[in-house]
Amino acid sequence: MGEKRLSKVTSSAYEKIRSHILHGTFAPGSQLKEEELAVLCGVSRTPVREALCRLESEMLVRRTRTQRSYVTDWSNAEIKEIFTLRGILEGHAAALAAEEMTDAELRKLRASNYELRKAIDRKPKPDVKSFLECNHQFHNIIIGASGSKRLKAIVFRLVEQPIVYRTALGYDRQSLETSHREHEELTMAIAKRDAEWARIIMSGHIRRAFHIYAENYIVDR
Repeated sequence: MGEKRLSKVTSSAYEKIRSHILHGTFAPGSQLKEEELAVLCGVSRTPVREALCRLESEMLVRRTRTQRSYVTDWSNAEIKEIFTLRGILEGHAAALAAEEMTDAELRKLRASNYELRKAIDRKPKPDVKSFLECNHQFHNIIIGASGSKRLKAIVFRLVEQPIVYRTALGYDRQSLETSHREHEELTMAIAKRDAEWARIIMSGHIRRAFHIYAENYIVDR
């Protein structure tokens, strides 16, 4: 198998395993066995092993001294820290975006939040999967508009966690609507080129998400 082909197979295995982790199919703390993953992905164990290494670098997988792989299981203290760091870093990204975002990016931001609104309004219940996709896109536009590759790389590691998916599962329609309104105010702050306003809204937005997560998953706060 050529190097290019191996890269494609590894990428495919990576995406499949990553999706299962993010969506909770592989629960936090569960063991990831290479032979079972190879069957699931329809590949040999080599690309699975390479995919697990990449997921380990993204902190989605942890490897023991005996080379067994497990889905990362965050402690309560680590979860609190993740949300705290997200608030600081994404708040900074929003402030930078308020100064740097182009008109084209601002249009994309508004369109993304419009689609997020449609996902919330779906009947008989909100479309959480579409909400997550739109929410991810919304935040990515802001981070991208910050102009900082370093910041983007750091935030990616914090945002691309099962915690984000589990947080959204704890949202009722009212919480989803509140998230949309915060996005609207954040978009307004960016459109007004008010960096400090954007920072405050984003930081509060992330902090509210923490409390929703805590209410559903953290007993001792």
